[in-house]
Amino acid sequence: MEHNHKEHSEPMGHSKMDHSKMDHSKMAHDHGSVPMGMAGHDHHKMMIEDFKKRFWVSALLMIPILVFSPMIQGFFGFEWLLPGNPYILFALSTIVYFWGGWPFLKGFYNELKAKGPGMMTLIAMAISVAYFYSSATVFGLDGVDFFWELATLIVIMLLGHWLEMKSVLGASKALQLLVSMMPAEAHRISGDKVEDISLEDLLKGDIILVKPGEKVPADAIITEGESYLNESMLTGESKPVKKSVGSKVIGGSLNGNGSFKAQVEHTGKDSYLNKVITLVEEAQKSKSKMQNLSDRAAKWLTYIALTVGFGTLVIWLVLGYPFVFALERMVTVMVIACPHALGLAIPLVVAISTAVSAQNGLLIRNRTAFEESRKITALVFDKTGTLTKGDFGVTRYESVSDRFDKEEVLRLASALEQSSEHPIAVGIIKKVKELKIAIPQVENFNAITGKGVEAKVEGLEVKVVSPGYLKDKNIPVPQTAFGNAAETVVFVIIKNELAGYISLSDQIRPEAQEAIDKFKKNNIKVMMATGDNEIVAKAVSDELGLDGYYAEVLPHQKVEIVKELQAKGEFVAMTGDGVNDAPALAQADVGIAVGSGTDVAAETADIILVNSNPQDILNLILFGKATYRKMIQNLIWATGYNAFAIPLAAGVLYSSGFVLGPAVGAVFMSLSTIIVAINAQLLKKQINTL
Repeated sequence: MEHNHKEHSEPMGHSKMDHSKMDHSKMAHDHGSVPMGMAGHDHHKMMIEDFKKRFWVSALLMIPILVFSPMIQGFFGFEWLLPGNPYILFALSTIVYFWGGWPFLKGFYNELKAKGPGMMTLIAMAISVAYFYSSATVFGLDGVDFFWELATLIVIMLLGHWLEMKSVLGASKALQLLVSMMPAEAHRISGDKVEDISLEDLLKGDIILVKPGEKVPADAIITEGESYLNESMLTGESKPVKKSVGSKVIGGSLNGNGSFKAQVEHTGKDSYLNKVITLVEEAQKSKSKMQNLSDRAAKWLTYIALTVGFGTLVIWLVLGYPFVFALERMVTVMVIACPHALGLAIPLVVAISTAVSAQNGLLIRNRTAFEESRKITALVFDKTGTLTKGDFGVTRYESVSDRFDKEEVLRLASALEQSSEHPIAVGIIKKVKELKIAIPQVENFNAITGKGVEAKVEGLEVKVVSPGYLKDKNIPVPQTAFGNAAETVVFVIIKNELAGYISLSDQIRPEAQEAIDKFKKNNIKVMMATGDNEIVAKAVSDELGLDGYYAEVLPHQKVEIVKELQAKGEFVAMTGDGVNDAPALAQADVGIAVGSGTDVAAETADIILVNSNPQDILNLILFGKATYRKMIQNLIWATGYNAFAIPLAAGVLYSSGFVLGPAVGAVFMSLSTIIVAINAQLLKKQINTL
């Protein structure tokens, strides 16, 4: 029996998106139906495991290297040398250098090839100088070995890079999640038979059967049957959309309780979902070119170390000192120039800010975007599930009769709605259950074509109807019934008398208004881009006092909106929770997913809000500022001591009897590392006071 609420939904309107008219010229070229990003994600995971393994093995080998190092023993005032001690140190250090240091040596080669020396060059230079110089002292060169320095440097750098990579897991997992939204099989109709085939075998023009509760396997046009489809995660439309013969359905959307047959229009690479995948992929690629702070610092330190190092060698030789002395000075300069602290300065802050933020409901996936969040000047919100609850529910219910109170009006109306899957019915039943009201039984249920439903409840004739029914029957509509344009209102008639009304809408989050006021105080523009219709979008925008809104937008248009704002010089953050938001989340300078949304939005975003609270975005910006300050402080500490240590190691005070020896240089280095570590820990207190 059809439960027809056609006119109920008119005040809400329906998104006028016509997916057949998508501007494919704006879409990027196809990569086929399997996105390229998957391999990248797996490769990233393998790299993290590789760094982890190299770190633990090198850390175990570092212990005997430290214990048997003459310089360390001299520093702590004990002597415990084994027979062939130098050769044991040489053997262990060779493994640490070539195996533990391999990622840095490989990185050094890649940086040279790209003509952009950075952190890898600095590390590779320091460990190579330490290794080859120390090896030379084992086989006859006068001087002290730096094997302990080589081992600690590699271990700390491996730890730093491992921590860093863990906090920046590749966003390509989003592409796998997008693909997983499609079912594995489709029910193809061949004559009188229904056969299950894999998605790859589905062709344009095939007739498919979609059963209740299943995902639609491809973009298609309904040829028989009707149902309500949940497209909210694909289009942003906040309520399930009724689809009947001639309607377009999108691959990946979720079917409700009806079953239907449809003719396939697009498959594989031409599908709507795959266009979204391509957009995400391209936007991710364009954002991955950002260079981080520590690399820039490392680049300059490399130039300084090389210049001062070779300059030291030349000057001491010119002054007539022995080559061995001049070489030791040069080696000390180059080893000291690569501070352990620089390798830990950023990763430590990242690890701490990531952990503290997680405790405060912010999950950070992209470190660079998190650092950059302090620059945000414009915020683009998706509406459904972000500014609103994403849940079509009862906002108000009132009685206009002396004989029935408002709870009674709701109770009697719910009896008529209990067997329907219509969004209005679902919203009313949900409210009744929340209020723990018992739903009565119905008799003589009947659908009033295009106007609502009627039935007998506890001996009373009850109708739940649309405003159109009241108009037809010349029943005056109570002025209080319509709160705002975003509401859908149904009226309850008992014994042919108007008894009350029920208003439903996708409710605005209670915390959204306060959050938007705070953004404005911080000079951040707040916009909304939604796939929902113009009436709803305007109502939400007016109620919240937004700086602007865009309604009925497709995924590629959300990307265009972000690009447009960026072109005007805005630093844009995008917040959303659906597949339709994924490309824009990837394109934005900072992509923020709300936790109530799909996994795919979360995987495309740089930051995830666990509690879906817009106010957390303000915390994010403040966290970003505090974290950035700590990073700058740590970089100053990590590199600042070089200004003193390098000239002293080079021997500028040699004439007055002071030269910074390798052992004292190491103490300086350790102090710098400790200061950086303590300063990073202070971030916890700082963030918790925000």
